[in-house]
Amino acid sequence: MKDTFYKYIHDLQNSITSTLETIDGKARFKEDLWERPEGGGGRTRVIENGAVFEKGGVNISGVHGKLPKSMQTYFKVGDVDFFACGLSLVLHPKNPMVPTVHANWRYFEMYDKEGNIIDQWFGGGQDLTPYYLFEEDATHFHQTCKTACDKHNPGFYSDFKKKCDDYFWNAHRNEARGIGGLFFDYCKATDSMTMQDWYNFVTEVGNSFLEAYVPIVERRKDLPYTEAQRTWQEIRRGRYVEFNLVHDKGTLFGLKTNGRIESILMSLPPHVQWVYDHHPEKGSKEEQLIDILKQPKNWV
Repeated sequence: MKDTFYKYIHDLQNSITSTLETIDGKARFKEDLWERPEGGGGRTRVIENGAVFEKGGVNISGVHGKLPKSMQTYFKVGDVDFFACGLSLVLHPKNPMVPTVHANWRYFEMYDKEGNIIDQWFGGGQDLTPYYLFEEDATHFHQTCKTACDKHNPGFYSDFKKKCDDYFWNAHRNEARGIGGLFFDYCKATDSMTMQDWYNFVTEVGNSFLEAYVPIVERRKDLPYTEAQRTWQEIRRGRYVEFNLVHDKGTLFGLKTNGRIESILMSLPPHVQWVYDHHPEKGSKEEQLIDILKQPKNWV
């Protein structure tokens, strides 16, 4: 399974980065191959200062070795070995009318000292963070997610949407990071779902990513915007940074397993503002966005 899934994310990275380069038309992804001293490595691809994408990363990694003490405590296990691989992407568009997007699809195994698999699971999801809300974009993104889920289980979309709303919640701000999407973790074999079934589901979601996001980018990337709207985008990006550094489990896992800092923090946008006690004008489009972020909404 680990070899099959690693090949999948390897090919998916190629597909996503080539499509995004075509959309941008100016910048290209820089590739950085790296190795982890304790075992494994990855292929980081970063795009910067493009016509459409101000900064973005589409990274794959496969790491293995002894599970660090901090993670042994987290997973409530003893002295075990692990393998983890996944694709993680974040795209920060230049135009504030185009939403930021994040996605991740991953696979994890743990072994005893004889090398036997003692646990394995999939995780992942994809979510949208707009700065200006276009309801048709939100509906399109969520409908694409639902269509992928419905092919495998009619209950998956509502379940994983709720998990996404719960997970990407900036508790210290009492607001959502964005308008959600899907989030799933610890997807293990059950009586009704084999690991192959979970693989089929996760790859279905991964394959739906470009369909979910690209039409939104194409609709919004050439819309006019003002300096004030750009400032609003940078203020909202600050909330994005806060979530990733305070709450995100993937970031924390990477930091605690001696992950590659440049790859872990590639999710952070290049231009951000923190304005003291900032509040948008009453009745403005900016305030409308905040209202939506205070209470998760059903988009489909």
